[in-house]
Amino acid sequence: KLTGDEVKEMIYKLSKKGLTPSQIGVILRDSHGVNQVRHVTGTKILRILRAKGLASKIPEDLYHLIKKAVAIRKHLEKNRQDKDSKYRLILIESRIHKLARY
Repeated sequence: KLTGDEVKEMIYKLSKKGLTPSQIGVILRDSHGVNQVRHVTGTKILRILRAKGLASKIPEDLYHLIKKAVAIRKHLEKNRQDKDSKYRLILIESRIHKLARY
């Protein structure tokens, strides 16, 4: 059974490798048997990283939406007539604007 301090040290190591909080949670769950970090440490992974100054500048969900929008824009440069992708891009961009407000 892992203690809270051991779990925090693992989180710091994994974060320094460049993993996101959700990836850290998956690794801790799958290979170390930590079901919920919050139950062991009392705080969430992102809050632990923020306290240490290791959290990323933009939130993870916003980062992935931006990444997806860039990929669709790149696709649309090659395939101008793809109406469905144009529509999906509008939806994704509206989600980005909605998230950026918070």
